[in-house]
Amino acid sequence: MKPRILSLPSEASSAVEYFGRELAFEVDPVDLALDLADGRTDGYVLVETRSPGAYAEARLPGAICLPYREITEESTRDLDRNLVYVCYCESIYCNAATQGAYRLARLGFTVKRLSGGITTWLAHGYPTEAG
Repeated sequence: MKPRILSLPSEASSAVEYFGRELAFEVDPVDLALDLADGRTDGYVLVETRSPGAYAEARLPGAICLPYREITEESTRDLDRNLVYVCYCESIYCNAATQGAYRLARLGFTVKRLSGGITTWLAHGYPTEAG
């Protein structure tokens, strides 16, 4: 009997399209950490999409606090629409970053999502801010 994961065929061209689109909207923690270490922070904003409490406890350096439930036309009116907004949340088990990116995109912002969230960031030993 064939393994279940092989039950649906996938074509290479479909995989290229699917994974290419996924990568266009994802940011790898390693790449982000290298950019931050090199001082390359122009053109994007890190967005903590969890609660203000989570933001105060630990956040990525330079991130703004914009809980996904509070993302509206009003709450984003002062954001620069020429920047890319990189949303992150707790982990792969949390969808606050996806919710935040979705809401920002619906308002016309360019968005990406940090793979693995702050949990993966911390697992790599990258710095955070608090307070």
